[in-house]
Amino acid sequence: MTGIKVLCIVMFGLLAGQGLAQSDSTARVPDSAAEISLSFAPLVKEAAPAVVNIYARRVVQSQRSPFEGDPFFGGLFRDFGAPRPRVQNSLGSGVIVSPDGFVVSNYHVVGQADDIRVVLNDRREYQSRVLIGDEESDLAILKIDTEAMPYLTLRDSDTVEVGELVLAIGNPFGVGQTVSSGIVSGLARSGTATGNGRGYFIQTDAPINPGNSGGALIDIAGRMIGINTSILTRSGGSNGIGFAIPAALVAQFLDQARAGKTAFERPWAGVTGQSVDADLSDGLGLLRPEGVIITALHRASPLSTAGIDVGDVVVEVARKPVNTPAEMLFRMSVEGLGEEVEMVYLRNGELFRTTVALIAPPDLPPREALVLSEGEVLTGLHVARINPAVTAKLGLPLNKDGIVVIEAGPLGRRVGLQTGDVIRRVDRFVIQSPSDVGPALRQAAPNVSIEAERGGQRLILRFRA
Repeated sequence: MTGIKVLCIVMFGLLAGQGLAQSDSTARVPDSAAEISLSFAPLVKEAAPAVVNIYARRVVQSQRSPFEGDPFFGGLFRDFGAPRPRVQNSLGSGVIVSPDGFVVSNYHVVGQADDIRVVLNDRREYQSRVLIGDEESDLAILKIDTEAMPYLTLRDSDTVEVGELVLAIGNPFGVGQTVSSGIVSGLARSGTATGNGRGYFIQTDAPINPGNSGGALIDIAGRMIGINTSILTRSGGSNGIGFAIPAALVAQFLDQARAGKTAFERPWAGVTGQSVDADLSDGLGLLRPEGVIITALHRASPLSTAGIDVGDVVVEVARKPVNTPAEMLFRMSVEGLGEEVEMVYLRNGELFRTTVALIAPPDLPPREALVLSEGEVLTGLHVARINPAVTAKLGLPLNKDGIVVIEAGPLGRRVGLQTGDVIRRVDRFVIQSPSDVGPALRQAAPNVSIEAERGGQRLILRFRA
């Protein structure tokens, strides 16, 4: 029986080595007893020092009302009581990705922290700061001011294949650094992760638990293929469905951090699209469901400039197939601003190729941002003219125009205004520019009525100034 077990282990090790040799030229057939037994100990010993624990804290001002939770009075007295400082702590993981101390983690771990401590595997501690944080991608780049740090190299995540052996390294539940093993269960997962992260993910069955966020997903050559970010679960623990942000996007974040950027800049598509399912495929006369159909197009979109129109189906970006809007945006993001990318699209059953410039959302026409000063009716209200840059920042519908609320301010929030509200009128005065808001409010006082638009719905806000 022992001989059979040894033979099975040897055969599995040889098959694993042959499979990796086909997908990666640097892999080889195991040539030692340790490798044949598939022990991960040498790999963990090499990779673990580059995975760190992150302790983050921030001070927030909170108001606790005695009516909190009450279905009626809770809303009426939501601003009751004086604000009190409260400390929020978060625990997660990070990965050192360069010898000069650049660290990548999740935005939800460190994005809004006032104090960040990075603790290495050998118990050394460093203060750190966020260079770039992006809530939509759920990624953040931090910097440790030191040299000669252990680090993980990034593997091109487009070379990853389903079935590859992987390890997840992190600090689950704060118990200390832990390693779990599994395989790559799926690729090109989009719209399935929880939290703020949206986009394109690698799926793994390597157990990922709270505290693993920001940790490394590595291949058996010790290279990082992704950053562990979230799970799908009903119990709160790992059910074998975890997601990692591909290393290709991490590389783009790292490049921008090195270039001195303070916010992640992603290319602007200026389109709205949807995946082509079986019903759409039949209606479009396609042989099979594939691609992303363009349902709306901003007049300044670079895709429009390149000849793509509403109703066209984009099937490839940068010579990679795309089947969801998130995957399409991912492919553009990893190429980076200032580049050009080839897109393949279908129109009336015929394939076309075009080159699309990867640009930032234009800040034209000028946003004319304005904050109402002290003594105004709604002091602190921040408004701006809608343009592509504002649309991208606030997630507004394409081709929306008018004057939008960037930040309501304490008084604006009290009367019911929210970020993203489009102000159409103040009493009988039509609002055509940000500079119209203050004078219109003053003339309308003391009984003010604001007509606004929120989520496509018209609303009227009345208050006494």
